[in-house]
Parts: sequence; C-alpha cells; structure tokens
Amino acid sequence: MTTSESEATPDTDGTSRVVRTASGAVRGLRERGLSVFRGIPFAAPPVGPARFQAPRPPQPWDGVREAYAFGPPPPQETGFVGRLVPLPPPQSDDWLTVNVWTPDPDPSAARPVMVWIHGGAFKLGHSGQPGYDAQHLARAGDVVVVTLNYRVGMEGFALWAGAPANRGLLDQVAALEWVQENIAAFGGDPAQVTVFGESAGAGSVAALLAMPRARGLFRRAVTQSAPGTFFSADLARDIAVALAAEADREPTAADLATVAPQRLTEAGAALGTKMGQYTARWGQVAPTTVPFGPVVDGEILPGTPWQALASGAARDIDLLVGHNRDEYRLFLVMAGLSGKVTDDLATTALRMYAPGGETGEKAYRAAFPDASAEQLFARVQTDWLFALPTLRLAEAQHTGGGRAHVYELTWPAPDTGGELGACHALDIPLLFGTYGADLGALLFPGGRPTPEAERLTSFFHRAWTAFARTGDPGWPAYDPHSRLVQVLDAEPEVAPYPEEKSRLLWEGYDFPPLPLLG
Repeated sequence: MTTSESEATPDTDGTSRVVRTASGAVRGLRERGLSVFRGIPFAAPPVGPARFQAPRPPQPWDGVREAYAFGPPPPQETGFVGRLVPLPPPQSDDWLTVNVWTPDPDPSAARPVMVWIHGGAFKLGHSGQPGYDAQHLARAGDVVVVTLNYRVGMEGFALWAGAPANRGLLDQVAALEWVQENIAAFGGDPAQVTVFGESAGAGSVAALLAMPRARGLFRRAVTQSAPGTFFSADLARDIAVALAAEADREPTAADLATVAPQRLTEAGAALGTKMGQYTARWGQVAPTTVPFGPVVDGEILPGTPWQALASGAARDIDLLVGHNRDEYRLFLVMAGLSGKVTDDLATTALRMYAPGGETGEKAYRAAFPDASAEQLFARVQTDWLFALPTLRLAEAQHTGGGRAHVYELTWPAPDTGGELGACHALDIPLLFGTYGADLGALLFPGGRPTPEAERLTSFFHRAWTAFARTGDPGWPAYDPHSRLVQVLDAEPEVAPYPEEKSRLLWEGYDFPPLPLLG
C-alpha cells in the first residue's frame, strides 16, 4: 500500500487544500466546513485498446491537478420511462473518477468512510448528479463520503466475446481499491469502509458481497432497494446478440470497439423499446425495457448474492438492507399508467412475476382480496423487483452466520397528486437532503421538504452514519422468528416486517439468475 500524505496549501484564505494520492497531488476546495475533491481518476480512460476491458490503473501526473469539477459521465442513455435525464456535454474520456467530501483531510483523523454507488437501471446515472451531493451526510455524520462513476449499459454490462463480464462491477472494485490506497490522506480510515447504494447501486453492492475480487475492500454494506434481476450467462449472451445487431455489428469486443460509444448507447436504447418482442425467449426481463444487469458468469460473479450470503461468503460484513413500501408506483406513474391498469393487465403481470405463474396469480388475489387491478399490478412488481429480493438478502445473511438490519420506508412522498406513495428512489433525497434535485423535484413540489421529511432526513443521517461507525444503525438485527424491522414513517418505529402477506407468497423462492427460455 502506497504511503500518502496531506498538506495544507499556503493559501491564507483557506479556500483550497492539496492532498497527495498515489497517482499525484490534487487540489480541492473548502466548502461550508468541508474539503471537497471532485473528478479524481481512479482508473485510466477505458477507450482505445482498453475499451471493454477490465479497468487499468490511472496514469500518474506531475504537479497539482485541480479537483474542482466532477468527471464526465460514462456514455449512457439520456432518459428512462419517458423521463429526460440531462447530461453535461462530454469533455474528456476520463469517465472513471471519484469524488471525496471530508471534514478534514488529516491522515490522523481516521474517520469512517462511506462509498456511494449510484443507481440507474445499470444503463444510466453518474456521480455528478445534484441528488448525490454528499455534503449534508458528511457534515452531519462527521464521515468521509466518496462517490464514483462506473461504466453502464453497453460499455459496462453487455456480455461480449473477448471482454470480461461485469465491467461496471470491476470499475467499482477498482474504485474501492483506490479508496484503500488513498483515503487515509483525506482523513478516512481504510479499515472502516461502508459501501452503500440504491436500486442498481444496491444491486451492485449485493454483487460485490458475492465477488471474490471485492473481498477485504469494505467492512460494511448498505443496500437500498436492491433488485433481484441478475442475469444468467445464457440470457446475457442472447441479449448481447440483439444489442450488437442494433448497431449492425457482431457481439464481440473487437467488432464493437470500432463503433463510437454514443452510437452504441443509441443501439441499447433502441432495443429497450422493443424488448417486448422477446418475451418468449427472455421471460421476465423482457417487459422491463432494461437489457442490462449483473451477469452470473461463474468467474467475476460466481453466483447470486442470495446464494453467496447463504453460504457464509459475507458473514464478516455488517449488512443493512431495506426497501420502500410502494416501489413500483414511481414507474407506473412515469409510464402514464396511473388510473389505466385494467384487470387483464394485472393478470398478465401476476402470471409473469408471481411465483408459480397462474397459481401465483390466484394466490395474490386470495391474499389481497380487496386490492384493485392497479394495486395488484404494482404490488407484484414491487415484490418481485425490490421488496422480496431485499428481505431475502437479510434472510440469506442470517442463514450464512452473519447479521443484517432491515428497514422499510412507508412514509409517502408529498407529491401534489398523491399518486406516488412511498415509491422507488424516495429514500435518495431523504438520505442526501437534496429535495429539489433530480427525482427529488418530482417527489417534493418546489423542492421544499415538509417537517416530516426533515425529521426523516435526520433519522437517515444518524442511522446510516452510526452503522458506518459501529455496524449498528440503532435497531435490532433481523431474525426469521421475530422479523423485526425499522419502519420509517412520520413516527419511526420498530415492528414486525409489514409485508407479511407478500413474504408468505414468496417463501422459499431464492431469486435464481434469470434464464434464457427459448
């Protein structure tokens, strides 16, 4: 491990700070009591001969590199479910960068470190999004927060011949290795690293728990709404053929490396609009419009997180997992389906996603006899995609001899129409305190938090940073007998897992890799 050092610049106004990393010195800015460093390369640009390959170490630099601006996002789509996600114009190929918020870049401080992995359906998102501004979390918890970019979509997750699987996950491993090598210089303790993420970021965290290459790089992990959509290698290869065909290429790294990244992004987006045509072959993944996900390839990712945790692979990792009560409401509203779900549409969803197909549909209708078609449609997809994969992580960790704490967010978003409930991604503005940024602007009219939201943000800050510091967020660990979880509502309370009906419907289901059907 390289020895790093930190030194204050001679600036008398205290507005900047220089830290020396293994690759060279970086200068950050002093902002509202924190030192903030943005856009630090943790790997070389994955272009040219490095395209579609595992990340490589960054090139060292001489002098002091200004770390004032976020690095450019990796190539990606600009929208999801009809919602535009604005991107800054590309400035360079330095896609793989980290950002650091620290109360004091003093090597003797040894503060807990929290490493955030963003979501975005494994095909979009970046660490420079305003919703991931970590200043409030770092300041409230007296912790060092790191955020990072990783390759998404075609660049990061499509399974090409001649390229390693799960390149986006390998980027995350490289960022965690950078943290181990350098974070002490920023005032962080490399022995007290917590990795946390939401949605695809939570799925990434779950994958890291199962990856041999990630062992020893973090001590604690938080998954917020982890999806259960891990692909089998056969399914990923078949999807790769269709992805490459959209770009008029063969599904090989050599052939696709001749195509501009933006053209590949467009090809991935084009396939997303026609995935319904592949239902007979791709099954449950086809209606999602998301042709990317972690691939259980047998090498980079030997098995699913549920298999790995049940076998004890992460028994020494403190785990905090949770989901939101009404996850799928966000996608339903964004797709314009609110108030338009017919019983036929509900029946199709129930037979597609409930365990047992038609038998599962009948079981759901019996368990929720008063539910409307729209409620059943949203409930089964909430359960399949986020809720039960999350609960099963905790159960698998317990089976493997480890410990997990569980929460469920049941407080509804104060959106003007009242349609969203405790929907997917509501936890992001609550955790980061960024109510008017990104999806927060949809969830919080005018970007203004209610008093209840502010109290929940304080709860998130206390619990998440306490967990990063001690492994205990402040409520009992989950066990399969009492099933106690932290329920996050206007008045948070510890209670038995609220979704008992759903839990029983999915009992015994272990979320295997999604198969190729045809």
